[in-house]
Amino acid sequence: MTTPRPLVIGATGMVGGAILRRLVADGAQPIGLSRQPRLAGDGADWLAGDLADLGRAALPPLGVVYATAPVGRVADAVPQLAAAGMIRLVVFTSTSIATKWDTPDPDERAAIRLWGADEARLIAACEANGVAWTVLRPTLIYLEGRDGNVSRIAGLIRRFRFFPLMAGGEGLRQPVHADDLAAAAIAAAARPVCTGKTYNLPGGETLSYREMVGRIFDGLGLPRIIVPVPDWAWRVVLPVAVRVLPGLSATMATRMAKDMTFDLAPASAEIGWQPREFRPVFSNS
Repeated sequence: MTTPRPLVIGATGMVGGAILRRLVADGAQPIGLSRQPRLAGDGADWLAGDLADLGRAALPPLGVVYATAPVGRVADAVPQLAAAGMIRLVVFTSTSIATKWDTPDPDERAAIRLWGADEARLIAACEANGVAWTVLRPTLIYLEGRDGNVSRIAGLIRRFRFFPLMAGGEGLRQPVHADDLAAAAIAAAARPVCTGKTYNLPGGETLSYREMVGRIFDGLGLPRIIVPVPDWAWRVVLPVAVRVLPGLSATMATRMAKDMTFDLAPASAEIGWQPREFRPVFSNS
């Protein structure tokens, strides 16, 4: 009889890749799901396939599945994954479902509410198919050089040698490293107490947006040059700034003053969650 193996969905991403590497180091013989064929050689086997069409992916017998892909797509795939033997699913969503639920940006609000609905749909699909589930909601994820949050700020600092902050940047943040999240996912999968629960996973340090940006300057080896910008000035320069910074919006700027923090105690008690402090280090390239 073939031994069930762990599957990582989103294995080429920041968190999924870290999960795959940790499973390899543990001797777990993981399988990574990728849309494009990939050669073995990193200690993992790769399965070419897409969540939308798993019937063509020739799934092997599965046990635990880790998913960092969009939760709605994972929800749709639960029946096929369960048919292949999945008995345990650990999936990532985001604390943005809570912090941005009532955002004034209508497009962002619609996307966040769909995210929340998809999370609920995944839970229902797991329960209907007899799959034990855990949902992990991280805060601001970073992985030096790869993420779209901290590393994006680092790129702007490298380019302009300063960083503007609205309202002094006093909103609180808890950046969390991708590798810490990988460790949490594997730990949660192994602990029965974590089944059927949703956990917030904040970083190991709570700091102001201003201090977070300052730490990014430190990680780049550059002097901290942080420029407070009043609200009216943001609104004046925004039409020009979006040409240089695609995706920037008035809502994003205003959010610099908003606290986005969560209690790590539940995850600490039941998962053993002990995330690192925020001390990013960036290469000079």
